[in-house]
Amino acid sequence: MSASRGAGPATVIDGVAAAREVHARLRARVAALAGSNVRPGLAAIMVGDNPASKIYLRNKVRACDETGVRSEVHGLPADAPASAVLATLESLNRDAQVHGILLQLPLPPHLDAERIMQNLAPEKDVDGLTWASLGALVTGRAAYEPCTPAGVIALLERAGVVLDGRDAVVVGRSAIVGKPMALMLMARGATVTICHSRTRDLADHTRRADVLVAAVGRARLITGDMVKPGAAVIDVGINRLPDGKLAGDVDFEAVRKVAGWVTPVPGGVGPMTVAMAIVNTVRAAERSVELRPA
Repeated sequence: MSASRGAGPATVIDGVAAAREVHARLRARVAALAGSNVRPGLAAIMVGDNPASKIYLRNKVRACDETGVRSEVHGLPADAPASAVLATLESLNRDAQVHGILLQLPLPPHLDAERIMQNLAPEKDVDGLTWASLGALVTGRAAYEPCTPAGVIALLERAGVVLDGRDAVVVGRSAIVGKPMALMLMARGATVTICHSRTRDLADHTRRADVLVAAVGRARLITGDMVKPGAAVIDVGINRLPDGKLAGDVDFEAVRKVAGWVTPVPGGVGPMTVAMAIVNTVRAAERSVELRPA
């Protein structure tokens, strides 16, 4: 299937259904690990009481339950010092029953998330966000690809969108999504442009994209007239509107009239981000078996 097709109405890429398929495949892998007396374990550290973080963690725990992965959440008070976070992280690094560790972001302002993250054992960095993991991604040797970009790639592949030789535009340059997303698209043969807050004439870039990934955190930034007819449009943004409703970075109703494929918010990239964290945890458990002494 081509990277773009005739103008809309777009096919809506269902992230919930895609995540269910991933969970079903993971259950078989978890069952296989049980034969080696290994149960994949995922631990999350949450500092404070951020409402969005609580929702993300609840979804991750539910996904673990669905796939047979053991989960644990280590909650610390919002005023916890860095030493307490680091002590928890180091304890989990040493725990052989924990194969993956997630440091739930954002951390409270008094904590240096970037520095704390670097104390996570690379072999348990299932979010793929330590400097070691991101450096390995640059060289094409990452053990675990960052979860949100990995979820985007999985959705595109499931929809049959060809990346090789196509023009891709990523709007957003964060180390969590934008930069690794560009690297992962390049690794699959796409020609990638990264746009950001200082990009002039943003629409001139987005209109050329066969694949457009919006990950900038501005509600409905991408409008229908900014999209190439038939393009695949992936919306990573989650923005809370004044009325309390959620909206992505893409004006969904306008874009679906033009694009070939589009993801909704919610129900698009979010469920696949969670699923990829479980995928990476199961992969980490499998690697632990492979590395066992004979």
